[in-house]
Amino acid sequence: MKIAVVYNRESENVINLFGIPNREKYGKKAIKAIVDGLKKFGHQVKALEGDKDLIRKLEVFMPKVLKGELPGMVFNLSYGIQGQARYTHVPGILEMIGIPYVGSNPLAHSLALDKVVAKMIFRQQGLPTPDFAVLDAPGFAAPDLPYPLIVKPKNEAVSMGIKVVTNEKELREAARFIFGAFQQPVLVEQYIQGREINVGLLGNSPPVSLPPCEIVFGEGGPAIYTLEDKKGESGREIKWLCPAPIGDELTQKAREIAVRAFSSLGCNDCARVDMRLDSEDNFYILEINSLPSLGEHGSYTIAAKETGLDFPDLVNALVETACARYFGTPKPPGLSARDTDLGTLIFSYLSKQRDLMERKLEEWVSVPSRTFDPVGNRAAAKKLEKQLNEIKMKPVTGLTDRRRSVWTWETRAGLDGGTLFISHLDIPLDPNVPTQLFRREPEWLYGEGIGTSRASLVLIQFVLRSLRHCRVLQKLPIGVLFYVDEGRDCRNSTDIIHEAASKARRVIILRPGTVGDKIIIQRRGQRKYQLIVEGKPKRLGQHQKTPDVLLWFCEKLRELSGLSSRKDRISLSAVDVKTDVFPMLLPHRVMANLMLSYPDQKVADAIEEKMKKILSMKGLKCKLERISDRPPMKERRNNLGLAKSLSAVAQKWEIPLVQESSVWPSVGGLVPPRIPVVCGAGPVSKDLYTPQEAVNRASLIQRTLLIAQFLAKDIRK
Repeated sequence: MKIAVVYNRESENVINLFGIPNREKYGKKAIKAIVDGLKKFGHQVKALEGDKDLIRKLEVFMPKVLKGELPGMVFNLSYGIQGQARYTHVPGILEMIGIPYVGSNPLAHSLALDKVVAKMIFRQQGLPTPDFAVLDAPGFAAPDLPYPLIVKPKNEAVSMGIKVVTNEKELREAARFIFGAFQQPVLVEQYIQGREINVGLLGNSPPVSLPPCEIVFGEGGPAIYTLEDKKGESGREIKWLCPAPIGDELTQKAREIAVRAFSSLGCNDCARVDMRLDSEDNFYILEINSLPSLGEHGSYTIAAKETGLDFPDLVNALVETACARYFGTPKPPGLSARDTDLGTLIFSYLSKQRDLMERKLEEWVSVPSRTFDPVGNRAAAKKLEKQLNEIKMKPVTGLTDRRRSVWTWETRAGLDGGTLFISHLDIPLDPNVPTQLFRREPEWLYGEGIGTSRASLVLIQFVLRSLRHCRVLQKLPIGVLFYVDEGRDCRNSTDIIHEAASKARRVIILRPGTVGDKIIIQRRGQRKYQLIVEGKPKRLGQHQKTPDVLLWFCEKLRELSGLSSRKDRISLSAVDVKTDVFPMLLPHRVMANLMLSYPDQKVADAIEEKMKKILSMKGLKCKLERISDRPPMKERRNNLGLAKSLSAVAQKWEIPLVQESSVWPSVGGLVPPRIPVVCGAGPVSKDLYTPQEAVNRASLIQRTLLIAQFLAKDIRK
């Protein structure tokens, strides 16, 4: 499970410093001990400051979960930064954004912090607590309570501002200090002469009471536990006796009072109840700490150790307690190959790989391999080859052509009659597009080629890893084909892709999914043409029988555009126009790249003939050359059947999946008509081919799980 340990040590990262500042802080050593203790039990842990950036940091650390996957959890150590009811600040934020956490809710914290309200509730519940009075402002009337008295701030913790007074003068001096330093009312309560007993609580409904601890005060100073004692600055030795030597009957009584106090305020998971035991064996509740210190020398950890819980055991027990409260089970059930089905094993494996997948994706983004970068493409191919060799995939010699930059691998069961995955290693970006480095945001991961190429590389790697982890990979007929000429419209790889696809039972193209969680069941074809129109150079205003080259081209371009038909799903347009011109003369040559999007080869042939007819002209040299032709991926019954099978798996795992058609071509058009094919099965991406290209974080794990579960169906059959 992902666990964020949230604490407060700094007070700078706020909009304004305003209100009462927090004086309670966890030490770095204590925070590290908690982090290390959680890691010991296999959790993914990160320590975060509980400031104004907490939501953003949690979004980055805890992306959206899969069906059946426990969400991340916060281990709350936050005392707050400033203002009133500081213990409630972080829990309130977590309640708002829907992240479970260890510890009490905002209401319980606010009741525990307001000592007066807490004492009123204790009294109402028949729980013993010293008599008290509240001083609202300087100039108060002295309370009708016998001295000595305890004076403390109404809404503070950890013994801040606490003092024993023996007369009215001392009372007014102590109250004046609290009014000025803490800007809040003063709680005055009867001082109970006796022994100080603490009882820690762990769990819920009802909580388990830990063995009571007794504080033994050294010589000098009052017989109360002061802030200076807690900081080790009082000059006297403080000892803990655990279990407290008070006998079985009083021990049981202390535990019962602590449990009732915990329940009366609605606390969760953990707390510590501080009590006094007088000479007549009467207990009095001083206060309840809803966020007990987990310092290694504190009474809570000492009592836990007495029960057999060392520190890592204790912090993990707190997590399990919160899990039981939120999810009904203290921890996810254990998994084994003997008692769990294959789908659950795959899910269990992949759900633990989120961070690793994103790290691998970051590694891939750092490998540049634009289409016209042969060195980068070779480096990418070498990296991919190493990864697939580690997974024990074997190269298919007959379907690999390093000169043409096509590589194919297969499992021991072979590619024939199996599932073929196709993707590309090259990033089809213009050399002038600036390089984009990897960066992470709460919902999106950014980087060069991250959607067009890199996310699909990580997807197929972890699909194969998950199947290998479950020891079924080599039983499944699977092939993986990668090519490096996507930016050249697959001019070199076409034949091998077609041959490999003809051997498979089905083909899945790992092009990026589109926003809206879509996969592609139909794609138009695309042809690219180079048009060169050349005439004689002439001066401005010079009369010639042949028309001006540029003007003629513009007129013909308008006619060519008229061949477009939304109804017939035909689109024809110029995508690049250049001219050659001599100094002081009009352009004598126009060069243009034209793009034709079409639904059917016969339709494309007919449009091409019309283009040639439009461009015929005596006196001008006009050459129209087809540069590339990417066939359409037509909507067929077998394609729809494959998409339906994927959708059934997606529905079972609550992975969003929507079918759509696309005007852009892919290698799906090279798959023989008898072979079912779907495209856009890679992770959902946006802003492709731009410096803002990004892949959806949730989709990366969702699509990986989808493909792995889809392949696992063959084993179940």
